[in-house]
Amino acid sequence: MNQNLWTLYNYIKMKTKILSTHLDSTTYEQTFNQMMNYLVHSKSPAYVTLNNAHTVVEGVFHPNFSTIINKGFMALPDGRPLSMVARWKGDYNMKRVFGPTLLEKILEWGQEKKLKHYFFGSTKDILNLMASTIQSRFPEAIVCGMFSPPFKPLTTEENLKFISQINEANPDIIWVGLGAPKQENWMSENYTQFNRGILIGVGAGFDYLAGKTKHAPRWMKKYALEWFYRLLQEPRRLWKRYVFTNPLFILLNLLEFLKLKSYKY
Repeated sequence: MNQNLWTLYNYIKMKTKILSTHLDSTTYEQTFNQMMNYLVHSKSPAYVTLNNAHTVVEGVFHPNFSTIINKGFMALPDGRPLSMVARWKGDYNMKRVFGPTLLEKILEWGQEKKLKHYFFGSTKDILNLMASTIQSRFPEAIVCGMFSPPFKPLTTEENLKFISQINEANPDIIWVGLGAPKQENWMSENYTQFNRGILIGVGAGFDYLAGKTKHAPRWMKKYALEWFYRLLQEPRRLWKRYVFTNPLFILLNLLEFLKLKSYKY
């Protein structure tokens, strides 16, 4: 596939607009296949975002943020409410692509493809726990680097140094765990500085893989209650997000449904 055909393919692939965010109608398998095709057919770097009710609402009130999401290679529906709204809009193909699960699946499936992974973010302790988990569960996965940046605004010199270190490792997938919206802003501002590869902002995925954050029971995932399970684990950090954002997400979609409000991008 030449570059022009590849560009056309990316333009016409299925998306559904939820509020001001255009989300890919996809599954885990389709996401992995599209990423592999991109790595084979495109020499340019790209970034992928994982989205939930919180990031979609952020996009409504901060248009620059929705622009970042919409201009990425893929905008994945991380939260179950997103796939539920998509179904209400007539998209029956969109499935939830949960960031931590996507991380595990790409580590597993990427073993055969010899994918090289780089992890940027979180703390040294979390990265060490992740390294042990990967070695145990995905013994043939290739981890070409891990780095925990300082928890402070990076200077231009520091940022360029970190990007240079990642480029030297020549990864296929660069996992970015800086938390939303910091990781999305960082990927958007810096992805063109990379030689190649796909950056994926995976948020709490590092904590899940390290075992610090536990997956919700299957029945809670089925009924879109995983947010509540996470709230029980991290109430101080997450209560404002879920108490205010989830009702606001419902209200904004209801206003759109009643044709009382429209959200443009």
